[in-house]
Amino acid sequence: MKEIMKPETIKLVIFDWAGTTIDHGCFAPISAFIKAFKACGVDLTPQQARGPMGLHKQDHIRSLFQLDEIAAQWEALQQRAWTENDVKHIYETFMPLQVEEAKLFTEIVPHLCETISRLRDQGIKIGSTTGYPRIVADPVLEAARAQGYSPDFSMCADEVPAGRPAPWMIYRNMEALGVFPPSAVVKVGDTLPDIEAGLNAGTWTVGLTQTGSEVGLTVAEFAALSDEQKADRLAIAETKLKNAGAHFVIPTLEGLPDIIEQLNAGEN
Repeated sequence: MKEIMKPETIKLVIFDWAGTTIDHGCFAPISAFIKAFKACGVDLTPQQARGPMGLHKQDHIRSLFQLDEIAAQWEALQQRAWTENDVKHIYETFMPLQVEEAKLFTEIVPHLCETISRLRDQGIKIGSTTGYPRIVADPVLEAARAQGYSPDFSMCADEVPAGRPAPWMIYRNMEALGVFPPSAVVKVGDTLPDIEAGLNAGTWTVGLTQTGSEVGLTVAEFAALSDEQKADRLAIAETKLKNAGAHFVIPTLEGLPDIIEQLNAGEN
């Protein structure tokens, strides 16, 4: 159950990357996972590949192996059950694919720069966390910087003892930017591990639906849906994020400054 925290002026907002600030629909990791497993003879559907989104990529691969249909494919091919060595092998196959795929999906999401500007006008610092390792994240950071988005600090899953849902990347942002207590921090992300990491860190949590992995559509694909289809897709994603414990859930970043104002006013 979500703890109701005492009012505290928000000093830091920590954003996820793919599906939150870049890569509308979160496609770069999906493509790389599918290609990595395919190289080993295993077919993943996009829906399967998206399931554990938000975890450290090696944990993501381990979670995929735990799916009955994936484990069965592997056993049929290899005549044995999967092992941790297989997780490591697919991760090593995945990594160069991820580096290249991530470079193809770096466009920032709508409303990002306007939202960041409004937050900075209030003296709020901007942090970031990602399931990407640093070798993947650095080109993405550079591409985002060229589009006008440059967080004050970034932390990658391979730079802490454990990635999401552990709170370590959030704490490293807080330490580097000199912000405490956790109730002065908002974690924003589009996946369940994003929300879980924020709750584990004791911060406020905001889930995003329209731009994220749970909806899983490009800007154009989402725009092409009927109003009823849009509402259905958003509602399903919102329910998942709320059930994970998100304090707030919004379609896009456009609604974030209002949430910050609400928190600063003690209206929660």
